[in-house]
Amino acid sequence: MKNNKLLIASITALTVTLSACGSGKTSMFRADTKHTAVYDSAGPTKLNTLDWKYSVPDKTYSSPVVANGKVYLGSNDKHLYAIDQNTGQMKWRYKTGGNIESTVAVSDGIIYVGSWDNHMYAIKDSTQSVVWKQKTDGPISSSPLIDDGIIYFASEDGNVYAADASNGFRKWNFDAGAPIYSSPAIFGNHVFLGTLKGDMVAINKQTGQEFWRFKASGKIHSSPSVDENNVYFGSDDKRVYAVNIKTGQQVWVKKTAGPVLSSPALYNDKVFIGSKDGYVYAYDVEDGTRAWEYRTEGGIFAPVSVASNTVYVGSTDGNLYALDAGEGTMRWKYKVDAHIYSGAAIDDEHVYFNSVKGSLFAVK
Repeated sequence: MKNNKLLIASITALTVTLSACGSGKTSMFRADTKHTAVYDSAGPTKLNTLDWKYSVPDKTYSSPVVANGKVYLGSNDKHLYAIDQNTGQMKWRYKTGGNIESTVAVSDGIIYVGSWDNHMYAIKDSTQSVVWKQKTDGPISSSPLIDDGIIYFASEDGNVYAADASNGFRKWNFDAGAPIYSSPAIFGNHVFLGTLKGDMVAINKQTGQEFWRFKASGKIHSSPSVDENNVYFGSDDKRVYAVNIKTGQQVWVKKTAGPVLSSPALYNDKVFIGSKDGYVYAYDVEDGTRAWEYRTEGGIFAPVSVASNTVYVGSTDGNLYALDAGEGTMRWKYKVDAHIYSGAAIDDEHVYFNSVKGSLFAVK
């Protein structure tokens, strides 16, 4: 039953999106094509007050994206919402045929988002008209990525797709062999993502041919982050992996006390990731040495993000945590009305994040 996906889609694809703002930039899940989840915006120096709150009528597992003066958020009421970044007022909404748990990508005035109606949509921001849409054979929970004018996205039909972002013309599709909730990341000439069979797959982004395949011991909901050496991700087998991007061989693996559905961030030679055991972990990228850990009062399924040496992550205890990236000490936390499965978006003055209840918050 799709209604039982609860934690699954929220954690990976949906996960959080801090985005670049301003014309000419592409805003997407995990901030960049490598999915480092590190953002240029400063964020508030201290947390004082709630600036605004917007409530949608159903649950939200999608994460917010900030672009074009708006905050974009998908909902299980089947709508994509565009909320004014400054006032918290709805500018427009667009209805699809299914839940929207995918996080949007925004480029050149076009909003790209997947739906549980099996379609990837390209929607013009100024008119809310469909530029193109592409059908797959399964719901789309994974979040799209745009690189050099090409959109890469995955479906629960087990396929990864590459298409021209301007017109939807398909370049290739790759059958990964199992449903996909993990969102693709790119480094160099390859696309990386995980499957529910526990495979982390590297695919040639030009040809759609498999480069290598690494087998974890459990399902992979986590969306990978990648640098010039390794691809980093979590698994339902309670482990965090670093796999060499050239060979597909394991570099290191670390065990936690719970499934790892959170998506990692890469910053200052560390990997930051959460676990269902309630901890946020910081590992050295080279050898996996644990730099620090921070315990929350609930499980962590949300992806981790970083801005201005601050690690942001939500917990099922209903708090958004801001932690010092170097020491792992808490800067502040903000309590909301329900579990947090998605990630935070940050500009220079605000942190934007949503609870599963459907509440979108802008705090400063």
